[in-house]
Amino acid sequence: MTKIAVYPGSFDPITYGHLDIIKRGLQIFDGLTIAVLNNPSKKTLFSTADRVKMLKAVVASMPRVEVTSFDGLLVDFVIAQKAKVIIRGLRAVSDFEYELQMALMNRKLAKTVDTIFLMPAEPYTYLSSSLVKEIVARGGRAAKFVPPLVEQELRRKFSLTKK
Repeated sequence: MTKIAVYPGSFDPITYGHLDIIKRGLQIFDGLTIAVLNNPSKKTLFSTADRVKMLKAVVASMPRVEVTSFDGLLVDFVIAQKAKVIIRGLRAVSDFEYELQMALMNRKLAKTVDTIFLMPAEPYTYLSSSLVKEIVARGGRAAKFVPPLVEQELRRKFSLTKK
């Protein structure tokens, strides 16, 4: 029986921290579905379609990874994917309270779905998509934090040319 996990998020944009969690998830599960949240009420820099497109390009060399988008309840999506596990990344203690609350609520909504928390490698514990966007918006380089395609798309979004 194939064990599939779902790694949900906004991925606005994907960072090396996210990729680290994806690689760790693949060490545990047979397959991983990256689920890009489509939430019109959440202001994102990139459209859902653009985030899915970037993710697909970045994980193209990982055959056990599928990328798709979803809206609605995460647990409903997880069940529809025939998965039983949600993967969430924890960078710091500050993430834990929110993530615990979400995991417990998801368990109340669907008893067959569990959440596991994975910590990224130490160099990525401070990394967030928000910080990366701010760095690039202010003219900084993000090559240490995101794949080249993502930095290129960020620079295009902020109308910056290579220095």
